Amino acid sequence: MATDWLGSIVSINCGESLGVYQGRVSAVDQVSQTISLTRPFHNGVKCLVPEVTFRAGDIVELKILEIPGPGENQHFGDLHQTELSSSGVGYQVGVNQNGTGKVVKKPASCSSAPQNIPKRTDVKSQEVAISPQQQQCSKSYMDRHMESLSQSRSFRRRHNSWSSSSRHPNQATPKKSGLKNGQMKNKDDECFGDDIEEIPDTDFDFEGNLALFDKAAVFEEIDTYERRSGTRSRGIPNERPARYRHDENILESEPIVYRRITVPHHVSKEFCTDSGLVVPSVSYELHKKLLSVAEKHGLTLERRLEMTGVCASQMALTLLGGPNRLNPKNVHQRPTVALLCGPHVKGAQGISCGRHLANHDVQVILFLPNFVKMLESITNELSLFSKTQGQQVSSLRDLPTSPVDLVINCLDCPENAFLRDQPWYKAAVAWANQNRAPVLSIDPPVHEAEQGIDAKWSLALGLPLPLGEHAGRVYLCDIGIPQQVFQEVGINYHSPFGCKFVIPLHSA
Repeated sequence: MATDWLGSIVSINCGESLGVYQGRVSAVDQVSQTISLTRPFHNGVKCLVPEVTFRAGDIVELKILEIPGPGENQHFGDLHQTELSSSGVGYQVGVNQNGTGKVVKKPASCSSAPQNIPKRTDVKSQEVAISPQQQQCSKSYMDRHMESLSQSRSFRRRHNSWSSSSRHPNQATPKKSGLKNGQMKNKDDECFGDDIEEIPDTDFDFEGNLALFDKAAVFEEIDTYERRSGTRSRGIPNERPARYRHDENILESEPIVYRRITVPHHVSKEFCTDSGLVVPSVSYELHKKLLSVAEKHGLTLERRLEMTGVCASQMALTLLGGPNRLNPKNVHQRPTVALLCGPHVKGAQGISCGRHLANHDVQVILFLPNFVKMLESITNELSLFSKTQGQQVSSLRDLPTSPVDLVINCLDCPENAFLRDQPWYKAAVAWANQNRAPVLSIDPPVHEAEQGIDAKWSLALGLPLPLGEHAGRVYLCDIGIPQQVFQEVGINYHSPFGCKFVIPLHSA
């Protein structure tokens, strides 16, 4: 009969528009196809109205969550109600496409445990009796449910208080059941349902509890245990393992010898490379002897001039900007180099450098004074230079008045000291100092008195001379002198160049 369902707690799903309602059945009318719920909850929130009535066409799904015990539905009165199409626990009522209600019989099982829908306050005030059959059916679920909840201290405290104040000694424990919204609400009550009076008034003493921890003693105990057991520390070890670069050999090798070059005379000044190798300076006489012995063994002046020109031009191209400046997109920004040369071998080295720069699309202006008789090496270099797009001038008036990108100085030679008194020499020195362009000196002299132009960079050949501060930053180029040639002049030599032909030197 329909009266058997009065007082049952049901959940009615009315679709996405109306939502889900839960409550206790107060009336069922099969004629008008309606069902009424008292004390309803809408989507887990208690409704403001005491009773809600639903039509069969609005119901998508109906679930019976809890059936009252014998005699609990008599207080609803002798309402005119009709029988449902079937009876039992766990029925679901749906709606078909034409809007008429249909009853789907689904026997209840122990896994579909009922849950209580009202709020926490309602659970305290109401008394629900459970039949022995229902209690046996839901026993396994309640055992699992209570076991998981008993792990919370707040739940145990509230459970004891509910047992002593709300529950009658002769009544069974009410079953908690419901949908997802009801479960979330019960969890919120369990987490945030403590009374305000139970919150402690004093703050937690962080400093006091931290002082109870003896950090030094704990770490000492850990170290002692690791020394005895031989286990590796999980923290930062006292001695960090050596770290190697990707190009560094991890195998043990012989000790590195940084002084690989020794000279037969007293060294007045020493340099060192980026790798730390020591490069001693040599006197002008020993340097001249080295070049003459190399020329005797086949390293002729022409070869030396060519090698010096290549190394000097490579360094100059790097100083001019390298690939950032010299590329097809910067054709309108061709660098300009002024080359100051004297009528000697050092001047021929500068002309060779200018020829290579002109071949790399650098605008070269070569200054060389007119002389009645020139050295053969200079004549040969000028003949090659004339085949390039470089410009040769013999008057300082033809030099640019605006600053150029780089000035290469090859005016000075220790063997031709009288040239420093010539008017063209003094005028060239004055022009270079006033042009405000950086100066690169190729194979400069030793003494500062012989240098009229302050250089920013200086390029030495083979081995450096004891250059002073006027030479700027010193670079060393390899002109191809064999190792046995060094040994022949008394120099124990090991190449410091590595993979390069031009390397920087630093004052040791």
